Amino acid sequence: MRDAADALDFPRVLAALAERTQTPMGRARALALAPQDRAAAERLHQRIAEARFFSIRLGGASDLSPLLTALRQGERLESEALLEAARTLTLAMEVKAALFETDLAALKELAGKIGDHRPFTDAVARALDEHGEVKDDASVRLKKIRARLEPLRRRIQERMHALLDRYAESLQDRYITVRRDRYVLPVRAERQHEVPGIVLDQSGSGATLFIEPLTVVPLNNELAKLRLEEEAEVRRILAELSSRLAQDPGVEDTLEALGELDLAEAGHRLAEDWNLVRPSFGQKGHYRLEGAFHPLIRDPIPNDIELDDNRRILLVSGPNMGGKTLLLKTLGLSQLMAQSGLFVPAKKATLPFVRAVLVDIGDEQDVLASLSTFASHLQRLKRIVLEADEEVLFLIDELGTGTDPDEGTALAEALLETLLHRGARGIVTTHLTPLKVFAGEHQGIENASMAFDAETLRPTYRLSVGTPGRSYAFAIARRLGFPEAVLRRAEALMGEGQRTLEALLERLEAEREGLEAARAEAEAARRRAEALEAKLASELAAIETERQKRLEEARQQADSLLLAAEREIKRLKAQAKSPQAKKDALKRVLELREQVRPQPKPTPFAELKPGTLVEVPEYRAKGKLIRISGGEAVVQLGALKVTVPAAHLRPRDTGAPKPKEAVVVKSGFEPELNVRGLSVEEALLALDEFLTEARALKESPVRILHGKGTGALRTAIRQALKRDKRVERFHDAMPYEGGHGVTVVHLKR
Repeated sequence: MRDAADALDFPRVLAALAERTQTPMGRARALALAPQDRAAAERLHQRIAEARFFSIRLGGASDLSPLLTALRQGERLESEALLEAARTLTLAMEVKAALFETDLAALKELAGKIGDHRPFTDAVARALDEHGEVKDDASVRLKKIRARLEPLRRRIQERMHALLDRYAESLQDRYITVRRDRYVLPVRAERQHEVPGIVLDQSGSGATLFIEPLTVVPLNNELAKLRLEEEAEVRRILAELSSRLAQDPGVEDTLEALGELDLAEAGHRLAEDWNLVRPSFGQKGHYRLEGAFHPLIRDPIPNDIELDDNRRILLVSGPNMGGKTLLLKTLGLSQLMAQSGLFVPAKKATLPFVRAVLVDIGDEQDVLASLSTFASHLQRLKRIVLEADEEVLFLIDELGTGTDPDEGTALAEALLETLLHRGARGIVTTHLTPLKVFAGEHQGIENASMAFDAETLRPTYRLSVGTPGRSYAFAIARRLGFPEAVLRRAEALMGEGQRTLEALLERLEAEREGLEAARAEAEAARRRAEALEAKLASELAAIETERQKRLEEARQQADSLLLAAEREIKRLKAQAKSPQAKKDALKRVLELREQVRPQPKPTPFAELKPGTLVEVPEYRAKGKLIRISGGEAVVQLGALKVTVPAAHLRPRDTGAPKPKEAVVVKSGFEPELNVRGLSVEEALLALDEFLTEARALKESPVRILHGKGTGALRTAIRQALKRDKRVERFHDAMPYEGGHGVTVVHLKR
């Protein structure tokens, strides 16, 4: 597919990919990337997708291939090269360890190719410092040599400083220097005889001679010998490190893995920068690109491109510079990128895996195009005709041009018939009107056009499928100021059929624009309705959230009041020892009950008359109204007279609903607690409150109506009565008064 790649600008895509690599290995792979087998392409797709979740940092990694080649040729690497190799291999192992802690299967599989190079990297770390210098303790021998070198240098320098004082008058300047790796003094040329020694060098002017004093010669000799030993030991250490690297069998695999990881990271960066999408390989002969665009132009216009069994060939027509060729390249480039393992320029992409992409895209616009140019077109068309089938994508630009229009049309129709017969898939662009008619008369090929703004005479670069495009030659010529007389003569010379077709195309284009405008308006209305629906749903959700919040606050407040009331009741029970304290405690209990219960609806005073039987909610009892004065009512409850707010009283015969909890029913002040229908817990709580009030009112005996049923409620109540210190004794009621369904309780005085 190399010819197709060049025609479709695929090398420019690879160059952009290479710019995003971090290593020489990755760059080489990016520039060499090409369509590959399906498994390899999908493997790279998966690696690029996983790179979104793991940032692969490879900056500083080097291509060690030249070093390996030098080692195989018997060369010894210098410390800088060894340090570079160690850094690269250490980075590779760090990336491997980090990837092995993730769930990214494709990248982990690739990282698994990275070897264990610690024997080499650890040896380098022991022998070399971060600047590539061999450390003193790189070997025992080197350590001993350097241990002798430093004291020797100090001895030489001490002796040289003593000589500075001795020969101060003979020296050009007071300093010690080194020539030919030996310590010397700068002596004036005319006074060299005053300093016995060996002349090793002189200044450019000849005024200064650099003399090695005779007394320092033996020490300099010993220093030179130690330096030679040091250099030999350093060479041996570097040779040993080079040998370790040469004998590491996994370096090539590690470099390959680094290159592939770098390529995956670069593919991810390219996808993010260009808004590319991961393609999927689907059914043979089915192409579907949604929102496809050309990635190499600025602010591209997206288009939907679809080919399948019914639309095998798309015949695109329209004016020059309208985007026809760009459409061809968009599809072809997407196919090449997908089969090379890259993401593609679209919002959604489903493509078949094809055997080849065949193109005839001639960008030559030279009016002097000769037969050789037409011949090259024929050569490419020949290959398309011979190789095209359902597994080949073909792209032909300006079919039928470059020769006589009649002959070109005939050749083009024959070629299209052959491609349809072979079931090939592709896009063809043309200006020839007969080919537009051909497309309208044959199954499998469909007309399309690149939209054009007739008012501004500017292309919109939007693909419109279903209608052929107009050339707009006369309109563009008029816009450019072409002589009107010439244009009218040209319109007159144009055949009647051609004029009719152009008029038909104009009407179709106007109708299409009207339909598109109506569709756009309907789509806008739909979006407005959806936005309104979403807004209403949001407001309802907010209201429901607020309601739930208010209910929760109310529940929490009620729970808080109940807990406080329970604590206060327990405290009062504990403190109620004397009769007066018990009476005060009962009053406080009733006040607490009033706080946590809903207030009863006030009863009009007119309905309350002395002698009326009324309910007193505060005492959960019924009694006779004695009098009302100033909003206060006096009620006879058995032997006890109580004063309560008149508004709280309710006539006994009002039919007011009874609370679900236990209800004290008084008739002629015969105390009775009805707990039928309550759970054991509810009944015991009601029993405790009932006995507290009965004892406070000095009523005994009292009756507990629990029913017979299964006997569970009767048993629980009687066990509670046995433990209650307020109870003197209890027994079943008489058979005619309820028998086993009623327990009669006698309270202590």
